[in-house]
Amino acid sequence: MTVRLPARILAGGAAAALLLAGCSPEKTGTATPAPSGSASSPSASSDPDVPKVTAPLDVSKYASKPCDIVPGSVLSSLRFTDPGHTQLQDDGFGAAGPGCGWKIAGEGVSMQVIIGTGNRDRGAGGLAGLYGAHESGQLPFLEPAPAVDGYPAIYLDKRDRRPIGNCVMDVGVADDIAINVYAGGYDGKDDSCAAAQKVASAIITTLKGA
Repeated sequence: MTVRLPARILAGGAAAALLLAGCSPEKTGTATPAPSGSASSPSASSDPDVPKVTAPLDVSKYASKPCDIVPGSVLSSLRFTDPGHTQLQDDGFGAAGPGCGWKIAGEGVSMQVIIGTGNRDRGAGGLAGLYGAHESGQLPFLEPAPAVDGYPAIYLDKRDRRPIGNCVMDVGVADDIAINVYAGGYDGKDDSCAAAQKVASAIITTLKGA
């Protein structure tokens, strides 16, 4: 059954998919780059340094079941024991693509994953689309992240929230597909990004075995 992610998970927001046309500056949740042709943002970056994906991975198997893209053993090792909440693609928070959110009850700690098929379908997919959002000024914070099992990654957000325990990471799994991982409610930069990195690595392992 498809349900909407709880507001406290969505509010943490994976910036992988900020709505680049007509977005509200107060929203930190996930949306999507504007359709091609929008005057408010480019559909892809013009930066020649955008990293390329040399061994693309197929995400189609998980588009209808995004919670399955992270193994339960990895989630439980991070103390996420409650079932994930699925958000399939729609025109709202799910416009970037299908996603899943988990939380640790009573602690305000959450994890969110979004598979960026919606961004791809709008011509703003992959890391190139996210670099384009950065170049347009709508996602001002961008920093290269350590590669995830050989796949290029970036930290991207409206501002750097890692020092307050919210880490937003995007991993390019194909030139037109990025997977966003958001770890929120942690104590600081190191533990939030370590959690995001662990989930991102598990996703790569899952996709390689798909």
